[in-house]
Amino acid sequence: MSNNTEKRIIVENVYKTFDVYLDKANSLKEKMLFWKRNRKETREVLKDVSLTINNGEAVALIGVNGSGKSTLLKLMTKIIYPNKGKVTTNGKLTSLLELGAGFHPDFSGRENIYFNASIFGLTRKEIDSRIEKIIEFSELGTYIDNPVRTYSSGMYMRLAFSVAINVDAEILLVDEILSVGDQHFQEKCLNKMKELKKEGKTMVFVTHSLESARNLCDRAIWLHKGVIKKDGETKSVIDEYLKETT
Repeated sequence: MSNNTEKRIIVENVYKTFDVYLDKANSLKEKMLFWKRNRKETREVLKDVSLTINNGEAVALIGVNGSGKSTLLKLMTKIIYPNKGKVTTNGKLTSLLELGAGFHPDFSGRENIYFNASIFGLTRKEIDSRIEKIIEFSELGTYIDNPVRTYSSGMYMRLAFSVAINVDAEILLVDEILSVGDQHFQEKCLNKMKELKKEGKTMVFVTHSLESARNLCDRAIWLHKGVIKKDGETKSVIDEYLKETT
């Protein structure tokens, strides 16, 4: 039986629902005039999902929009919690889920490196020792001292990725943000993730880029309508996915 250091992420019988309001009132006046409003329906996004991701695995989560991929990733980061079931992570975790999350728009890129890296648990001294490496990887040059509200989405991604890969985490969770920005930096990010994989880091990667999944991941999990449809070797899962969706 594997011990907990070998099992980086354990998802046990997880259910997740969200309430969707169909005709939500936007003001007090509307609430008083249309008091029968606020009809809602509960949507089940994940249904009895169980999986284990072991130390050093690179796993792609694939599936059409609305299949539950990003929700599952957010549960792993503890941004949200399941209605039923349990998610356990063992080890220091870093995530790239939403572009610019954790950045303050009025502060410079350099200042935001300190804010963002401290959220991931680095001390001021540790950030001081890494900041030039972070800036160099981001390729932001003199823009690093501009307010991040002036950044393009590609520049946001450069900064966020550069911080996330320099916090020495055992687990890296990445959502679709690597689809943002220019081809050169996307390839640079994927090459860096390959390096981290060789170092034994555990990675979970939500992507619609099946080519990236093939290049980076040994295992793929296909989510369909909130359940795991197939979990296995990447090429085999993607081939079956393509047969059904194309």
